[in-house]
Amino acid sequence: MAGLQPKNDAKLTLEIRTKSVEQTLVPLVTQITTLVNHKEKQRISEKAHKALERVGLAVGSAVDRFVSVGQSIAEENPDIKADMCFACHDARSAGSTIQALTTVRQTGEEGMVPPADKTAMVRAARQLLSAITKVLLLADRIVVKQLLLSKDRVLLSLAQVEEVNNFTDFVNAFSQFGKDMVELAHLSGDRQNDLKSDKHRAQMGSARAILEKSTMMLLLSCKTCLRHPDCSSGRHNRQGVFSMIRQSLDLIQHVVTQGGQEEVRPEGGPIVNGDSGIGLASSHPTASRAFSDFEDQVDMTRVTMIGPAVEDRLLSAFESVKETVEEFTDSYYTSHEAREKIVQLSDVLRDDLQSMLLLGQNLNCRDARTPTHDLETAIIKTLESSKILRKQLLCTAMSQASDLFRQNDDEGLLKALRVAGVSGELDRVEELTVKFSEHQEQLEEVCKLFRHMASTEPLVITAEHNESFLHSLGPLILFAAHTLAQHPDSKITRENLEVFSDAWESQINDLSILVKEVNDVCQGRGDKLVYLSLPRPGVQTPPKHGTTSRSLRPAKLDAEEQAKIAKLGLEMKLITSETEAEADKWEEPDNAVVKRAKNMSSMAFSMYLFTRGEGPLRTTHDLFVQAQFFAQEGNKLYATIQHFAQRVPTCPQKEELFMYLDRIPVCCHQLLTTLKSATFGKTATFNKVDSAIQETKNLMNIVAKVVTTCFVCATKFNIDYRSSPTPSTSSQVTRWTSASTSSNPTRYELRSSGSDTESGPGSSGPSEGLYRSTSLNKPLSTLDKTG
Repeated sequence: MAGLQPKNDAKLTLEIRTKSVEQTLVPLVTQITTLVNHKEKQRISEKAHKALERVGLAVGSAVDRFVSVGQSIAEENPDIKADMCFACHDARSAGSTIQALTTVRQTGEEGMVPPADKTAMVRAARQLLSAITKVLLLADRIVVKQLLLSKDRVLLSLAQVEEVNNFTDFVNAFSQFGKDMVELAHLSGDRQNDLKSDKHRAQMGSARAILEKSTMMLLLSCKTCLRHPDCSSGRHNRQGVFSMIRQSLDLIQHVVTQGGQEEVRPEGGPIVNGDSGIGLASSHPTASRAFSDFEDQVDMTRVTMIGPAVEDRLLSAFESVKETVEEFTDSYYTSHEAREKIVQLSDVLRDDLQSMLLLGQNLNCRDARTPTHDLETAIIKTLESSKILRKQLLCTAMSQASDLFRQNDDEGLLKALRVAGVSGELDRVEELTVKFSEHQEQLEEVCKLFRHMASTEPLVITAEHNESFLHSLGPLILFAAHTLAQHPDSKITRENLEVFSDAWESQINDLSILVKEVNDVCQGRGDKLVYLSLPRPGVQTPPKHGTTSRSLRPAKLDAEEQAKIAKLGLEMKLITSETEAEADKWEEPDNAVVKRAKNMSSMAFSMYLFTRGEGPLRTTHDLFVQAQFFAQEGNKLYATIQHFAQRVPTCPQKEELFMYLDRIPVCCHQLLTTLKSATFGKTATFNKVDSAIQETKNLMNIVAKVVTTCFVCATKFNIDYRSSPTPSTSSQVTRWTSASTSSNPTRYELRSSGSDTESGPGSSGPSEGLYRSTSLNKPLSTLDKTG
């Protein structure tokens, strides 16, 4: 469900997984933002005092009303009462704290003096945001409970349909089943639209699609069994439909409870597939994911160089690539030429990787800290070989699919089964069963290959949905054909085979759509619709946010997008405030650790202002350029603290410092990878903005911890942190303090959006308001004024 653990779990995760909860938080986020952004001064005017008190009173009153509603919900739902009351108490306490913090005292003619500092306000704001989120997520349990009760009613009416043995009882039972299914369709549809996760929306869409297609199949298969109760193939046909419906209902429960209960297949075994939850027997990673992970590891060596640990990760990632490539070479339907080409390209990739590792080992022996020209060339060559191999796998999958659709065996086989059934030719049906089973196996193989090539979770789940449904539906068509052959004069058995044949043809059409979608995404073409009601893929091509191919100008976020990203932006704002507070603890504020941390804090703050439509960053292009500078500064901070850490004696604090420090280049790389992804269309670009802000927040969180740990080490071991070798030159010793003692430090260089493309964070051209990481000197006060 929406981000909560079971009731008895003492720890409640605050991850928001539904849009409705997120939107409910937006007004509160706006109020808290106003409070957190107020200027901390020794004296404030009477006007500012009244404005601050009004906001504090408004927050307190809103929290009281909100808590009253939460307590009413608790009284009506005993199963969440304890957790809800606890969350309401936290919310009321935080609201009271904020109201108290906004009250100031009079000091005669000198003015109004705030009773608490900004750090206390930030802490109270985070507590309030956390408590209110808990209340909303607990309330969301009620929605989930209604959906699960509806699912249980469908299961109950389905069991009644299964038990009837005459037409009169069947009509009554199926009528009730239909009503319960309509209710579940509405509730599950609303939940699907409300889910934030593309993966969970896709899973819900797959389950609902199977239920929709299974309803008519259930009706006709049950009528066939009632008319011909002694026919074993008819009973197997009907039982297969029951199994598909129950499995889909289990998947709906799995999605809304976030996997809170173990899934069970009709045969009694657990569902082991980790992507769709549909029930396939394979949980191997996809080739697309394996290649992406491998290429990321290769690309990261530019920062980390190639030590023993990095080499192990590279070899492990390559092994994963090899395993997925074998799925293509081992396929019975892969041509001999394609198989040889894949093996040849795999050998080339292995040799390029070995050459890169050898160069890296030699540099590691010389203690080199930056890649040489030869290593850079080897990295580029390895990445190129990986992309060529991946492209060959896509060509192989497309070739199999093209051959399959060109032959169009489905129509001929289904027609032959109908003719043989109506003629009562049981031997002919048996003969066609072998051919149909072979054809089904080939279709499932195509689904498997395109699951490997799918680069987005919705497309992966769509491929699994196709494979699973075809795997379940194929035998049911053959059972229906055998039943018709045994009772060729029965109208019900003819209609039964027709219904199953129609479902098969519909699924083949869905498969053809999937093939086109995966190929389009891999080839970098258009923002297309995905199968059924599944969300659109997030990885698209270069045209701009909110534009068509005729217009390539960067765009701003609209009001709806700002509302969606408001909570994430505020969380990042709170972390920047926390980082500033930690940096201010240092006695010498001009040392490199503090200056780089504050640089990053101010960059992150400007990105936060962008989420509100304020500050120097005006367009998505500006944001992405600033994010790249932010990642570059993160790598410089990493190098700076590495030198500081070498002076810390062995102790638990040093281990903690290295634990946090090792995560900085990883986060920087993840942010840069996000920025490299091409986008097409408004939705895709907003997803990229959201991901960039999320990665920035994650990195800022680590920076805050690193600065705190450095301060603890410097204080505990009396380390003179004001002087240390600079990261850039090992032979030169310089002071960490700034050479300038001016109270007005030099401003960052400014960059402009001279290019209209988003792919150029590193492109040249001045742009007003974007802070670069080329200097340690930066006007923090200027940024504060924009807030």
